Amino acid sequence: MSNVRVSTMVLGAIFAAGSCAAQDAASIDAANPAGEVSPWSWFGDVMLRGNRTDDIPRLVDPSFSALFARGRFGAAWDPVPTLEFGAAIKLAASSSDNADDRLRNVNERSNDVALDRLYVRWKPGESASVLAGKSAFPLQLSPLLWDADLRPVGASAELSFATGEFDRLQLLGGYFAGDLPYGDDSRIGAAQLAWHWREGAPAGASVLVSYLAFSDLEQLVLQGQSRTNRRIAGSNRLVSDFRLLDLQLVGRARVADLPLEVRLDVARNLGADDQRNAARASAQLGDSRRARGWEIGIAAQRIQRDAVMAAFNSDDWWFHSWARGVMPWLAYGFSDTWSARLAAFHERRDGVADPTDRVLLDVYARW
Repeated sequence: MSNVRVSTMVLGAIFAAGSCAAQDAASIDAANPAGEVSPWSWFGDVMLRGNRTDDIPRLVDPSFSALFARGRFGAAWDPVPTLEFGAAIKLAASSSDNADDRLRNVNERSNDVALDRLYVRWKPGESASVLAGKSAFPLQLSPLLWDADLRPVGASAELSFATGEFDRLQLLGGYFAGDLPYGDDSRIGAAQLAWHWREGAPAGASVLVSYLAFSDLEQLVLQGQSRTNRRIAGSNRLVSDFRLLDLQLVGRARVADLPLEVRLDVARNLGADDQRNAARASAQLGDSRRARGWEIGIAAQRIQRDAVMAAFNSDDWWFHSWARGVMPWLAYGFSDTWSARLAAFHERRDGVADPTDRVLLDVYARW
C-alpha cells in the first residue's frame, strides 16, 4: 500500500476521530444534570501543518516542502477524587515518508498510529501528585531544552507550597525513559524548583531552576538522533556527557488590556568541557487561545554544540544545537477551539555563511 494512500486514510481518521471526540464530550455534558460531575472527561488536539525549509547546508535535499496532520484523542477517568487514569491515541499523516524523519530532524514519526498517553495520577492532597506511565513531560521547560510533543515513559512527583496569598513554591522530580522513535534506550533524571509570584494576577513572575541528566545514549546516537552534538569518531558515543542546569525567568503583565509575557532561558551543560552554553529570549503579546484573540511574538536563541541534548529539544527549529537564529510569529484564535499560527525561522549554523530559512503554517484545534 502506497505512502499516499496510507496518509489519506490516516488523515481521514484524524478528522473522523476529532468529530467523534467533540460529539462524545458534548453528549457527556448533556447527559449530566447540573451539579452532577461525570468521572469521565475527554481531551485531544489536532494540528495541520505546512512546512517549507530552504538553504539547508548540505548537498542532498537542501530544500523541501511537506504537509503534516496529527490528531491526539484521549479520555481520563476519575473513579475517586484522588485517582485519575488516562489514555490517548495518536494518528499522524504526512506527504513526507517516515524514512526521511531523521534526515529532516523530526522528533516523531510522520506517518503513525501509536499510543500517545497511558498514565495513572495519584493526588493525595491539593498540593501534591504522583504521575506514572507515558505522558507529557511534567517539567516546565522552554523549546530550548524540550519538545512539548514528546511523550517519555516514567514516574514523577510534584509538591507545592503556598508562600503568600498569590505566591507558590513548586518542587518536582522524576526519572524517565526517553522513548524516541526508531530506537532509544535513553534515561533522563530530572528535577525542578519553581517560584511563582502573584500567580493568576494581571502582573506576576516566575523563576524556574531545572536539572536534567541524560544517560544510556548509545542507541540514540546509533540511530542518528544526536544530530549536531559532537560524536567520538568511529563510535556511537558522544564527546560530552549531558547534565544540564537551566534557569528560566518569566515576567507577565498587561499592555493595552493584552497579556504580555517575556521569557529568558539560559542553560549550561555541566558535562561538557567547552561549547556548553545556550540562551533563549522571547516576548509574546496577546493570546490566540481565546476566540478572536491576536498574538504576536518573537524568539531568539543561541545554542553551542554540546549545550543541550539535541535529540529532545524543539523540532520546529531546523537546527537543534550549534546554531543561532530568530523566530517571529503571528497567531489568531478563530474560536476557543480553533487557532492558526504563521512562524518564520531564520537560522545559521556555526561555520556556515548562508542562513537556513523555514516557514511553518499551523492550524490547531484543542479541547
